[in-house]
Amino acid sequence: MNDSCGPAKTIDTIFDHMNVHESCEEDPLENDDRDRSNFVRGLVQRPNEPARVPAGHLASTPRRIAQFWDDLGRLPQDVRECMESWKKLERSGFELQVFDESSAREFIRIHLGSRYEKAFDKCYHPSMKSDYFRYSYIFVEGGFYVDADDVYHGTTIDHLFTDGRLKLQPFCYDIATARMVPPSVFVNPGANQLSWIFYFNTTPLIAVRNHPIVKRALLNATKSLEEESKGGLPEVQATTGPGNLTRSVFEVVAYESCPEEALLVVHDWEKTSTSKWPLSYRSDKRNWRLSNQQAYRASRRAEEL
Repeated sequence: MNDSCGPAKTIDTIFDHMNVHESCEEDPLENDDRDRSNFVRGLVQRPNEPARVPAGHLASTPRRIAQFWDDLGRLPQDVRECMESWKKLERSGFELQVFDESSAREFIRIHLGSRYEKAFDKCYHPSMKSDYFRYSYIFVEGGFYVDADDVYHGTTIDHLFTDGRLKLQPFCYDIATARMVPPSVFVNPGANQLSWIFYFNTTPLIAVRNHPIVKRALLNATKSLEEESKGGLPEVQATTGPGNLTRSVFEVVAYESCPEEALLVVHDWEKTSTSKWPLSYRSDKRNWRLSNQQAYRASRRAEEL
């Protein structure tokens, strides 16, 4: 399958967008991470989102919403309420599909084959399985994947389905303060600090099937999971999460033939949906932050909350 979706960019154009931050301070990021962060910042802080939709992405995105929870038989009530908040979109013609670990594995086996099924089984935490499944599902079917703990606020989302571009939510984390930077601050042209890292979240993930960035995210996650980890389990974010997705955007848009216009940055997604805090599962090992690079085994008591 060809990843090509437009004319290749020159290196000069790439560095114009990166707008690398120059400072005498020591950079807290490695060079590759800084390059990706600067590239994402260039996309996020564009004065205007491009109006032109590439010819290969004119088809509308299916009005289909997919969600995942590894064990639906032990779905926490507070998470259930988050998931059910999206049901009101059924009145607008959206189809909702909910998967658990078993049905997600079956989907991957049928549509992608044994290699991808084995990679899915190497995901040692439910959050990794949800990441891997969303790439698989959107690549195969197209549509809209949203996390189970995201609450829908009732605003219209019809405009996100009129074409096949990949729609992503930008994030910015301040390493110095260990806090997220509000979108109202980091989306402004020129806003930057050496301690900030710009990246893309994995929810929402909205695109037509076979989108080249989603394809790369799935392939990168698969290869990372196939690699023998030395000294422990792989890191969640870099292997399947936002780090993997951001890396994939950078590779496909900056260095290959996919134009920036194949991606739409959704600056104000928090008006549509937010991740709910607190939730019961966030205080135990079902929260990947408390299980990162650790063998996962949910306790029966935690699952029944």
